[in-house]
Amino acid sequence: MATAVRPFADMLAQFLTIYLPITRACSANTVSAYRDAFTLFLRFIDQQHGIPPDRVTFTDFTTTNVAAFLGWLRTDRDCSAATVNQRLAALKSFFRYVQAHVPEQIAQARQVLSVKAAHAPQPAIGYLSVDAVGLLLQHAARRGPRDLALLTTPYDTAARVQEVCDLSIGDLRLAKPASATLTGKGRKTRTVPLTPQAAQILTEHVRALPDDPSGTLFVNRTGQRIGRAGIAYLLATCAHTAHAERPDLVPEKISPHVLRHSKAMHLLENGVNLIYIRDILGRASIVTTEIYAKANPEVKRHAIETAAAKTLGPSRYDHADRQDLLDWLRKVI
Repeated sequence: MATAVRPFADMLAQFLTIYLPITRACSANTVSAYRDAFTLFLRFIDQQHGIPPDRVTFTDFTTTNVAAFLGWLRTDRDCSAATVNQRLAALKSFFRYVQAHVPEQIAQARQVLSVKAAHAPQPAIGYLSVDAVGLLLQHAARRGPRDLALLTTPYDTAARVQEVCDLSIGDLRLAKPASATLTGKGRKTRTVPLTPQAAQILTEHVRALPDDPSGTLFVNRTGQRIGRAGIAYLLATCAHTAHAERPDLVPEKISPHVLRHSKAMHLLENGVNLIYIRDILGRASIVTTEIYAKANPEVKRHAIETAAAKTLGPSRYDHADRQDLLDWLRKVI
């Protein structure tokens, strides 16, 4: 007796409630992003074709419909190319899952998988100078030990905001050599070193904490584990006062992710290998870490000058001519 083909709604429910969170151990944020992609597609199909969500089937996922959906995201919802590509990636991930579990839908899955992603320009990397970070932390210190520790941690560990929120006291080793164990995407953990200064700041913060069976490292005013919005609010407050003091140094608006980018840039500027920066950031590939090298003009200049010294041999230019040439290169690069 032939097995009945599982309907679209059944497969999507299994994908979102079992495959992603349990089999793949994806975070709640990742699952929400996939869910949102399908919510938008169902809304698009309802608005454009008059098909309510409970009547959508696999056959509605045609190359034409998916391409039109991406266009709708760009025009009607004013989404960037990067956001549109994220929605497409969610649809494709689901249909790879469908291919493996429902062979009868392979032809349908291939229609979705054949849709090409839009070209998304590489976004500029926003980062702060060492002096700017120092000024931010000075303003955080004026608010108290907790706020200083709360901004020091994402910078010193180059952690994602959610990784900082999830930290517990037991994730810290504050004796030498100090370190923090972070839990990132896919529940993957990594241990990153803490500078002596950060270890001292965290030690003072931990000493001031009340007894808490959960061992939560950072809590909000109500005693609950702090969320991303809480960290963003603190950073915005410190950025506002630091900008008022030094508008040439600190921008008025800073996202928490900028602290992560800043740490990566500062490591790169100090000669730390991209391989180690990748491991500290918790990224799977060094390719995604190369954006820091590409975005940093000082690294580019150093690489060009080093390569020239190794390959061009003795120069016919005197010192003044060489200096003029280097000055010109610095303006161009």
